[in-house]
Order: sequence, then structure tokens, then C-alpha cells
Amino acid sequence: MGRGLLCIECAGLGYAMLARCPQFASLTGLTFAPLTPVFPAVTCTAQATFRTGESPMQHKVVCNGRFERSTRRVDFWNQSAGLVRGQRIWDGLRERGGRAAVLFHQQSLGDNCDIVVSPAPVHRHHGGMIQACHCRPPELEAELEQAIGRKFDLQHYWGPASSRKSSDWISQATLWVLQRHRPEFLATYLPHLDYCQQKLGPEHPTVSRELQFLGTLLRTLLSGARALGYEVLVWGDYGISAARQVVYPNRILRAQGLFSARRVGAAATYPNLYDSRAFAMVDHQVAHLYVADACDIPTVRELFTDCPGVDTVSEPATLGLPAEESGELVLTAAPGAWFAYPWWEQAREAPDYASHVDIHNKIGFDPCELFWQIPFLSTSWDCSRPKGTHGRIDCPAAWAATPGLSIGPEPVDLCQLSRQVRRFLDTI
Repeated sequence: MGRGLLCIECAGLGYAMLARCPQFASLTGLTFAPLTPVFPAVTCTAQATFRTGESPMQHKVVCNGRFERSTRRVDFWNQSAGLVRGQRIWDGLRERGGRAAVLFHQQSLGDNCDIVVSPAPVHRHHGGMIQACHCRPPELEAELEQAIGRKFDLQHYWGPASSRKSSDWISQATLWVLQRHRPEFLATYLPHLDYCQQKLGPEHPTVSRELQFLGTLLRTLLSGARALGYEVLVWGDYGISAARQVVYPNRILRAQGLFSARRVGAAATYPNLYDSRAFAMVDHQVAHLYVADACDIPTVRELFTDCPGVDTVSEPATLGLPAEESGELVLTAAPGAWFAYPWWEQAREAPDYASHVDIHNKIGFDPCELFWQIPFLSTSWDCSRPKGTHGRIDCPAAWAATPGLSIGPEPVDLCQLSRQVRRFLDTI
């Protein structure tokens, strides 16, 4: 039995893509199997499920964003661990004196673990940003910078300059934490495979090269972890499918007088969620429709029933989602379709943040932030440019583990995998 466990989440590691890059399996020396993602198949929901072993009905994370009904405010990518309800899979380990580390998981700030590393830049009052990480213990940030030789660059983590450099830095940080601090449990996150698939599509030749690069990182991590006596789990949070169609729920709602936008200045518009009878908080292939008055629910449902690009219009409970956090209705995109947040039709109506990386103020996830708008003065708002998407659960992820982890019977979905990890940690 190993003295500890390293869990490596690889964003966008789908089972189908492994056949297009046979070198990946040989690089890692692992045998991969399919894994059904949690619904919706997005980052925060997947990570909350893994860290708790519970479904969204219990941990309450329904997507990468949250709508606070009392303040009528959308809040994407909030990093507070308090948003994830329930016990953690490492709680028993820590009660027995073991230590747990979480690196680069969303919603990990303030979590009940011993070591935390997460990007947490400071936004300057007059514009610009101070690159920084939130670390527990605080001195860990300086130690990592010295060990790796450079600060973590947030531009490589998200935006038009996102690249394999983010995963490279995190993998080095992961190995250093293992070697220096020796926590009995460490969960880490390698993100870059997600970016290239959203930019180029999952079957683009570049994706195979990025998958091979991921294999080299995993080989180094596996070698280093095994030398220290760790078992290793590698898991994908979701598979990514080709994006062929974009759907604009807020445009549809606005055309029917249900979504309200206020004009600021000469032409720009911003959401008026105080007076909107309905709006959509979108996240890849899922859209939460928040309807202020229950009398409008049948009207909203009819608007999206048989709408091109929409697969289902559901009440949250039928999808396993908690009603108090979800929209009154939840849209699932048809295969190949995804939901975009814009409510405006004319460019002059776009808010100022439409052409910038602004992950907190938009009322939906915006994959257009991955692209430059020529002449490189802003990011794109052309929703035809993203070529990959996720959120549905019919595109399996992949997982593999070293033999000593003794996972069995073979898990079918992410929740089952997490619970088996908890059982392993209870033996340490």
C-alpha cells in the first residue's frame, strides 16, 4: 500500500480522443477506461463532485457560475470553498492526523485542507492586474516561484495566450509539493488540453500533440510520485465535442420582452436583472433560465421547446440539480450546439466587457475570450470561432490508476470514482 495518493485532474481528457494518440498510453504506462461525467459536465461541478463524493443535489454546485436571487447578481468563478456543501473525501484522513493538499481547483479558497495553491490576481483600481496566487501556507507562493524559477502567469491559464505553459508550471509545483511537504493526499489540475480543444475542436491535429505533451507531464509526475511511495489516479472531468451551432437564449427572451437591458451612454447596453422577467445564465451546453414570476414559466418553456439547438427544456430536479440554486428551467443543448450569453444584436449595443477577458461580470461563460480580435486590441466576440464545447454527459471522460489504488469494481461515473478514493484514503 502506498503512503499517499496523488489525484491528477486533466481538463477535457475524453476517452474517445485517446484512440487518436496511441503514444499517450505508452507515455503514461496506464490503462484508461471510460468515465461518465457528472451533469452538467463543467469544471466547478466536476471538482465539487470529486472533492465531496456527492452529486450536485447535495453539494449545490450547478455550473461554473451562480445566480444570487436576493441580490439579482450573477457570479462566475467565485473561488470560495463555502459554495461547495458537504464533507470532503479527505476529512477522515485529516481527523487521523493526515494532511491534504489541493492545487488549482476552483472553489478551494478557505477549504479545510492543509495546503492550497490557487491563482488569485489583484485587480488594480485604475486597470491592470497584479499576478499572484493564494497559498496556504502563505510562504508557499515564494517557495514555488523560487523552485520553478518564475511566477505563475495567469495569461497562460485563460485567455488568448492560454497554453501548455500553465499545465507545465502546475505539474512542476505539484511534484515540488509532494517532495517537500509529503501530504498524504494531493489533488491537482492540469488545464491546457481543454483550451486547445475549445479553440480548434477535439479532432484537430494540434490536439494530438497537446495530448502527447500531457502524457510527458504525467510520466514525470507518475515517476516522481511513485518514487515517493504514492499511488496515482488520473481522471478527466469531461470529454469535449465539436461545436457546430451557437444558441442565444437571452436574445430570444429579449425579443419577447422578457429580458430587460438598460442603455448606458450613447448605445451600450447592460443587463437589467432587477426588472427582467426571465434571463439565461449560460455555461457551455447548459443554460439556467431564471424566471421571476412563476406565471411566466409556461411561456418561457414554450419559447425553447423545439427551438433549434436546444435538446431538452427541463425542471432542475429531473436533471438531479437543486431547485434553490438552479434556474426554474434548465436547457440542455443539442449535440454540437452550445449557449452564448449575448443579448444584443448590434455591435454598438455590446457592453464594454464583451471584448475583454472578464470572467466575473458576464452573465455566462464566454469561450470567445480564447481568441484575439484583430488587430489584437481586444478579445473576440465572434461566437463562430469556438470549435469545441462540453456540458452534456454523452461524451465520456477517461480515467486510470496505478495498481495499488485497488479501485474496484470499476467505477461508471465520477461520483462513484470519488467515493472509492475516499475509501482508499480511509485505509491510510
